[in-house]
Amino acid sequence: MTNAELERMVDTTDEWIKARTGISERHIAAEGETTCDMAEQAARRAMEAANVSLDQIDLIIIGTTTPDVIFPSTACLLQKKLDIHGCPAFDIQAVCTGFIYALTIAEKFIQTGSAKTALVIGAETMSRIIDWTDRSTCVLFGDGAGAVILQAGDEPGILSSHIYADGEYEDLLNVPAGISHNSERFKDGTAFVEMQGNEVFKVAVNTLGRIVDETLAHNKLGKKDIDWLVPHQANTRIISATAKKLDMPMNKVVLTVDKHGNTSAASVPLALDTAVRDGRIKRGDTLLLEAFGGGFTWGATLINY
Repeated sequence: MTNAELERMVDTTDEWIKARTGISERHIAAEGETTCDMAEQAARRAMEAANVSLDQIDLIIIGTTTPDVIFPSTACLLQKKLDIHGCPAFDIQAVCTGFIYALTIAEKFIQTGSAKTALVIGAETMSRIIDWTDRSTCVLFGDGAGAVILQAGDEPGILSSHIYADGEYEDLLNVPAGISHNSERFKDGTAFVEMQGNEVFKVAVNTLGRIVDETLAHNKLGKKDIDWLVPHQANTRIISATAKKLDMPMNKVVLTVDKHGNTSAASVPLALDTAVRDGRIKRGDTLLLEAFGGGFTWGATLINY
C-alpha cells in the first residue's frame, strides 16, 4: 500500500508522510492471510538459509501482539503447519520489542542446555488493529514476518541482551480494549491502536539512548566497535536520533521503514534479513539490534554475526 493510496483514504499527503515518518509504502496482509501464515513463510526461509531441518527445531518462540486467535498460541499453530511435535512453542507479547524479548528468551534456553536449535520469529498483522480513518496512525503500520535460527555454538553469537518494561506509560501507546477490559469494543471490532505520537517520540529517543550506552558499557566496547545498527523501524526520526547517539553514519544503519512501515515485532528481523541477504551484513560484523514499543517495553541485543 503506497502513500498515494492512503491519500485517497484519509486527509494526508505523500510529502507529509515521508517528512514525518520516512515511509513510502507498507505491505498489508491479504484477506484471510494470518500472522501464522506469514510466520510460516519466514520460518521456512530462515531454515533454508541456515541449512536446518524441521527435525532439528526444539524450540519455537514468536513475538507478536496480533495472534491468529486468543488460543492456541500462534507458535503452536505454526508448529502444526511445520509438522513439528513435542517441543515447547509459545508467544511473547512485548509489542514492538517482541522479537528482542523472544531472542533473549531463546538465548537463555540454549545457554542452559534446554534447547539446541531455536526458531525465533517476529510476526504481525497490525493492519487488523488499525483505524483506517485515523490519519495519525494508519500511515505508520504494516504487516510482515521475519525469522532467525539460533543454535548453540563454540563461539558466542549473542554477546549480551538487555530487556526492560515500564507500564507507567501504558496510556501513551495502546489498544484500550480486550477480553476483560472494554470487551464490547473488542467484540464490535473497534479496538484500534491509539497513540500520543509526540510523547512516545520523546520517551523512545531518551530510552534508546540509555540502552545503547548500557549495552556498550556491559561489553566494554566503544561506539566505533559497532558495524551495523539494526533498529526497530518506527520512523526515520527515532532511528536517526539513535544513530546520532552512536556517532554512526546513516549508511551503517539498516533502514527498511520506507518500504515496510512499522511492522512492530516483525521490523527488526525483517531489517536483519534484508541486510544479510543483500550482502551488507557479513560474517564477523558486530550488530546492535534495538527496539522500543508499547508498554512501554524496550530492549537491545549485541550480536557477533
